[in-house]
Amino acid sequence: MHLPTLLLALLLAQPAPTIPIDQPAPAIAIPSETPEERDTRMAWWRDARFGMVIHWGLYAIPAGQWGAQTNHAEWIRTTANIPLETYDDLVHQFNPVNFDAAAWARMAREAGMKYIVITTKHHDGFCLWDSAQTDFDVMSTPFKRDIIRELADAARAEGLQIGFYHSIMDWHHPDYLPRRAWETTRSTDGADFERFEDYLHAQVTELLTNYGPIGVMWFDGEWEDTWSEQRGRELYALCRRLQPGIIVNNRVGTGREGMAGLTREGAFGGDFGTPEQEVPATGFPGVDWESCMTMNDHWGYNAFDHQWKSTTELIRTLVDIASKGGNYLLNVGPRADGTFPPEAVDRLRDFRDWMSANVTTIRESRAAQLEPAPWGRFTVRVTDHNTTVLSLLVFDWPSDGRLVIPGLAGTPANGFILDGQRHLPPSIRGRDFGTKREGANLVVAGLPRHPINSACSGIMLEFAGDLDIYPSPAISAPTPQFIDTLTLTLSHPRSGHDEQGNDLLDLRYTLDATDPIATSSAYDGPLVLDATTTVRVQAWRDDQPLSPIAERRFERVEPLAAVRLAAPTHGLLNCAHYEGTWDRLPRFNTLTPTRTDQPAGLTLDTRTRDEHIAQAFTGYLYVKADAVYQFALSSDDGSRLSFHDRLVIDNDGLHATEEKSATIALSAGYHPIRVEYFNRSGGHSLSLRGEMVGLPLVDIPARAFAVEGP
Repeated sequence: MHLPTLLLALLLAQPAPTIPIDQPAPAIAIPSETPEERDTRMAWWRDARFGMVIHWGLYAIPAGQWGAQTNHAEWIRTTANIPLETYDDLVHQFNPVNFDAAAWARMAREAGMKYIVITTKHHDGFCLWDSAQTDFDVMSTPFKRDIIRELADAARAEGLQIGFYHSIMDWHHPDYLPRRAWETTRSTDGADFERFEDYLHAQVTELLTNYGPIGVMWFDGEWEDTWSEQRGRELYALCRRLQPGIIVNNRVGTGREGMAGLTREGAFGGDFGTPEQEVPATGFPGVDWESCMTMNDHWGYNAFDHQWKSTTELIRTLVDIASKGGNYLLNVGPRADGTFPPEAVDRLRDFRDWMSANVTTIRESRAAQLEPAPWGRFTVRVTDHNTTVLSLLVFDWPSDGRLVIPGLAGTPANGFILDGQRHLPPSIRGRDFGTKREGANLVVAGLPRHPINSACSGIMLEFAGDLDIYPSPAISAPTPQFIDTLTLTLSHPRSGHDEQGNDLLDLRYTLDATDPIATSSAYDGPLVLDATTTVRVQAWRDDQPLSPIAERRFERVEPLAAVRLAAPTHGLLNCAHYEGTWDRLPRFNTLTPTRTDQPAGLTLDTRTRDEHIAQAFTGYLYVKADAVYQFALSSDDGSRLSFHDRLVIDNDGLHATEEKSATIALSAGYHPIRVEYFNRSGGHSLSLRGEMVGLPLVDIPARAFAVEGP
């Protein structure tokens, strides 16, 4: 029998079809601005580096508990499946008599924060201001005070910018679509999303017209199908027309990629990216971003959540984010009486104490472009006197009194240790500290025995002019694994030639895991490997090392052997369906499926409920040639990919649509594949892309899959 050519390399070599998108012009034009005008608009936010987000609303009243369950928070109406009329009763209980806007703003300012973002409306639709568009607001509660006005005034009195978190998604408004999957008795008859959009625009207009200058408009809840990039552009344009200097996050549109929070290439991204509950591994030159994170495990108040992060962890998170050029938006979920939880107050006081000594290492800082040190992080700040201040933020204080800074040329003019009272001069506790050069490293030596602060100690080095930095060379190859041979290249961002045509630097390398030395080979073209090799490379000039040493290991592997199928049926996979509520992928071998079927490839069954479900797909994938293949698994919520019972991609956990990738060497033929997936609530997506390493990834078509025939 002639087998169909279900060959990834052949299939994926064909260009993906392009779909023309004929979008109408925005109803409201986005104001144009020059790069210099944008920099001016973003300047205060970039200098701030640290802000507070406040999640507060009716959900604070149950404090995380509904019935016997105690794991709820701001999503309680949907996570506990609370009918609308029952949830509405909470309005009559909202009476935060201890709310003190001035105290909130003062705590934020003393903690070193420069802006506050508060939930004007979360997904439940309840509004904390006096809105003319709805009675589902704070004026219908026993409290009857405009919380947003009071906090905006208090923030400005403390010298802080005020920002508004505003949910696009609205579980209360009769015209918002889609409904929650569990709201089977709540009719959608007569619902008109266009009318809801008018309501949304009217409320945003209220907020940006009646409450003075607003620093940030922070949207959320943009991921459902009813919202679109075009709607996001129009909402962004409305904000900029009402307040030209306002800053708007990327969740105004639909371009955010999962919890990593940055905007996918080519999509509309507002003014800054929004990583959630995570810190990017590296910075993003030229990209504005802000990590929003909780102090414990919930955004809204949960009285049963005692998983408070330590002060040390929180301070080091701020330092890590600032060192990468981002902002830290730290959450507080107030209690129903209007007070911050004591644990949050304690941590804000700890920030106050630390920032009193170290604020200049954070505020107005930028990423130093130095590689993270094993002992801590760096930030950099340029003064008005053509002086560059390099801050060394030390997590692990050196027992030998030495801090090594690879790849930094030159010698500082001054050095200071920060202790909270004053900038101590180089002489401290009877010992002198100073700097010296050791090869490619600048070494700070003679430091005192004990750290100034156990969470993070600050040291500032002042340099005349700009820093002279030599980053690690780049070792580039399509994959760390190969079957026969692998070609790699070496490069450095400061390579090139002087006016006389001489090389500015050499790249010297070794292939035996030893450090490069003056007599090591100089790179003059691509390297071809035919065996497992550890490559080390360093930038040199005039027989002097300049950069850190870069290292990568490349492994020659045998591809996994294909299996023989007696009677394959192409285009299908086996799928077992399960129902339940999980935070992570369940142990499928302990569960009984509700049903099984054979879908056409890796597809989700839209005929069934798309929340509180799990699925396990099994079968075979056919590949054309012996090669290293790359696969990318995207899902909302968690998923896993395995070949031959070997885990290849782990994309588990609760998250919005998120993609992870990995490589594996496969021989030509059929390979057992297993994809596990679960969705708790919200979005519902699963896809798998793949191709030989070096070729573009595309969706794997159904005909590349197979099941064993009877």
